[in-house]
Amino acid sequence: MDGDTLYSIGDLARRTGLTVKTIRFYSDRGIVLPIDRSPAGYRLYDIDAVARLDFVRTLRDLGLDLSTIRQVVDRELSLPQVAAAHAEALAVQIRTLRLRRAVLTAVARRGSTLEEMDLMHKLARLSEDERRYLIGDFLDAVFADLHDRPEFAAVIRSMTPELPDNPEAEQVQAWVELAELSQNPDFRAGMRGMAVDHMAERVKDGTPRLRRDVATVVRERVAPALADGIDPASPQADPVIAAITAHYAYVLAGPDDVELRRRLLIRLEAANDPRRDRYFQLLAVINGWSAPHGLTPAFDWTLQALRARLQPW
Repeated sequence: MDGDTLYSIGDLARRTGLTVKTIRFYSDRGIVLPIDRSPAGYRLYDIDAVARLDFVRTLRDLGLDLSTIRQVVDRELSLPQVAAAHAEALAVQIRTLRLRRAVLTAVARRGSTLEEMDLMHKLARLSEDERRYLIGDFLDAVFADLHDRPEFAAVIRSMTPELPDNPEAEQVQAWVELAELSQNPDFRAGMRGMAVDHMAERVKDGTPRLRRDVATVVRERVAPALADGIDPASPQADPVIAAITAHYAYVLAGPDDVELRRRLLIRLEAANDPRRDRYFQLLAVINGWSAPHGLTPAFDWTLQALRARLQPW
């Protein structure tokens, strides 16, 4: 019977699929001990050694080191304790591998240089606090003295990326691109200008006024025209432009005249930065939100329509 049978290292190797060298290594380190010796001095093991070796091989396949394995098989540590600790260690490794994969994927897609790859890797490895500081610095540059305004509190929250603890590769790539974009001085200046213009349109003589953002009105009014394929220079576009300029005149509390249309043209040209749309697209990927509707198509259409109607002047 197996319970009374003694096994040589060769026998154990055949029964477990491990090499003789591996079993001897485990034996030398006290993980699997012989219970006797043959007349020739060879080590002999009982049936428990077979089960023990199978268990050890399973733990090794899971990545546990020999010191921990010995504590488990000697019952100095419980298996649930070790499993929990190892699962956490594996989670850290998985997050690291995801970051590396995301960086390498981005490098492959963008044809990045060594310097760009190094930057992407550093950005991807930032801690949560470091990420918050980086984005906080960007939002401070954009909104500066406007943080305490209630109307901007929700806007600032809506522009803040929250990378999950276990992000997908696409989220990491989006975070890297957004982080790079947020550090672009020209982009920062453009976003700051939009915030200042928005504030100026909402406050007169120091008193806040409830006014819908002109960008929102442009998007809502122009969307049907874009869907219907209306030429911005055609007469069919006149009602759309009239509604937009009427709203802008209301915002500025002034007449809807040529000068106002010129001012609106300058306002939308400054705001019509495709990088703004890209920022919110990346933000949606990072935060797991639905893809936003970009402003660029509506702004392009409105700018063409305004230019066509200002030409005679």
